Amino acid sequence: MRPLVSLVTWLKGLPRITVVTVSLFLFFGIFGPWIAPMDPSAQDLSLMGQGPSATHWLGTDHLGRDTLSRLMVAANTSLTSVGMVLAIAMTIGITMGTIAGYCRGWVEDLLMRLVDVGLSIPSLIISLAVIGIVGPGYWSMVFALALAWWPMSARISRAVAVSIMNKPHIEALRVLGASPLRIYFNHLLPGTIGSVMVYATADAGMAAIAVATLSFLGLGIQPPTPEWGQMLVDALPYLESDPRQVILPGLALTAAVIGFNTLGETIALNRVPKRLSRRQLLTRRMEVAGWHKETSDAA
Repeated sequence: MRPLVSLVTWLKGLPRITVVTVSLFLFFGIFGPWIAPMDPSAQDLSLMGQGPSATHWLGTDHLGRDTLSRLMVAANTSLTSVGMVLAIAMTIGITMGTIAGYCRGWVEDLLMRLVDVGLSIPSLIISLAVIGIVGPGYWSMVFALALAWWPMSARISRAVAVSIMNKPHIEALRVLGASPLRIYFNHLLPGTIGSVMVYATADAGMAAIAVATLSFLGLGIQPPTPEWGQMLVDALPYLESDPRQVILPGLALTAAVIGFNTLGETIALNRVPKRLSRRQLLTRRMEVAGWHKETSDAA
């Protein structure tokens, strides 16, 4: 019960529009294929380019496919792709960052130099190079983006790991004879994962843009699988005659990116200690003074 109350309290501290946007994206991303009113790949050339109607709430595209159904299933495609990219990238990054923060010395120098090389190359360039080697496709895109994303997770993980290793309780564990594996898996790794997950929230929006970009270029998710970037490139020839086909997937992608970026920024700012007001500072001083008085009277 207490974790549920804490979750509700935490959600109340977030902007409502952010919670609504991210919740809708997650809802359609998870349940989109099951609640879509029609088959997103079913073509009916007699209905191509039709506007909103009672049957097709958001109209149809240039091949007569239901736009609403394609947007819902595209959310599932984007959520799955982004989740896999971040999971692989964070696994690699957290592993390398925590090992560097734990071992220090030449191991840290070697691993961090690899991270510096990865950070010095733009992520899109790395992705295009990997896809150029292995060829376009869904798994090629996921693998390429994961290779481009892991250095930042490694950098953050290393900083968090060094901070944890310098804490007194870690030194106490070493004095008591705790094994390196126990320190790493029971204390270092859980603390690092919790901190890095905060930054993964903001990375989700950028990863969604990267997935859409590669799909827009024809190097990521291939048709007929619905995906927002693929829907944009398919609708470009009809931009003047039917801008609705471009605007709808563009709005969906923009809302998801802004929602995740705002959520990540809000969480990060909530973790920064806020400056106390004069009233709060006075109350704290009165509490400390009363505690000192009680201590002296008891003595």
